[in-house]
Amino acid sequence: MAKQRVQKSQKPQKPQASNAQGRQKNTQNRQKSFHFEFLNPAQKMAWEAFDQHDVLFLLGPAGCGKTIISCAFAISEILAGKKEQIVLTRPIVEAGENLGFLPGDLNEKVSPYMVPMYDSIQKCVGREGQQKEIIESSIRVSPLAFMRGVTFDDSICIFDEAQNATKSQLKLFLTRFGHNSKIIITGDPYQSDLRPGDQGLMHVVKQLEDLPGIGVIYFKASSIVRHPLIASILERLEVRSAE
Repeated sequence: MAKQRVQKSQKPQKPQASNAQGRQKNTQNRQKSFHFEFLNPAQKMAWEAFDQHDVLFLLGPAGCGKTIISCAFAISEILAGKKEQIVLTRPIVEAGENLGFLPGDLNEKVSPYMVPMYDSIQKCVGREGQQKEIIESSIRVSPLAFMRGVTFDDSICIFDEAQNATKSQLKLFLTRFGHNSKIIITGDPYQSDLRPGDQGLMHVVKQLEDLPGIGVIYFKASSIVRHPLIASILERLEVRSAE
């Protein structure tokens, strides 16, 4: 007698999530574990101001956490799916020491100047993992020398160490951002490596600070978080230099 073949009942297929649902779930997973803890009240004020302004200046002495709060906000916007890229810019200015010709391609020449921003990003997302991969793929290093004619859409554009920029360089940067983009400019007006006549940061701030959409957050010496001695060092050196 021939054996009958018995068909196994198939398990019901789970409905496939739509692309939109998939993207939403991916965004939620990416953002879930990202958290930045404010180190001083000025950082909290800056974070709140990011949402209220399209251009934000963060001004104050070294060690206040201006760079890391800027990078943290940019990271949160990328992980939330609100922006597509982080544009990093810094003036290519050496701190009183000429290193001469730097070998390598453009990225290798510019990279030493970008280390503080790379370090800040690493502190926020770690050395490995999904968030780090997502953020690394979203970073665009854009030297001022090659910025003419460029438009940055869907971007957080960070101009770090802007006390070393001229008025024309700041004007160039401030006119690059396009649709759904924000600009963050950080700097310490009292620690510039340019000659006094070439410094453009405070000139630009004073001309723009009362415009709608532009904000300015001032960090004080009490906001320094790098090391408790830095505030005392800066105070002494600035008093002695004034004498």
